[in-house]
Amino acid sequence: TLEIALGQIGGAAVRVVSSAAEAESVLRTDTQICALVTDVNLPDASGLDLVKWVRSLPSAARLPIVVISGESDPETPRASLGLGADAFFPKPFSPALVRQKVEELICRAA
Repeated sequence: TLEIALGQIGGAAVRVVSSAAEAESVLRTDTQICALVTDVNLPDASGLDLVKWVRSLPSAARLPIVVISGESDPETPRASLGLGADAFFPKPFSPALVRQKVEELICRAA
């Protein structure tokens, strides 16, 4: 449902990847990426490590990042934002609200 909601952002194509390694590969090669939405729990790494890696890239300094998590640790939202995420959504989340936030962040970054 999130993929469908994000697909409603005008002029944007949604690209779904299944791991942090795949996300890093895409971010290294595709200059058209306008936002990143990640879960904290990825099969090969932490989404927080992915956020940290993205923020270390000079080319991604303004890339909007949204983190989603079902973790109950109250530190997870703070850690996400502290590492450079622009927004955090706990599960369950509203795909429409995530889309709205991503749109807002893309417009702000432009």
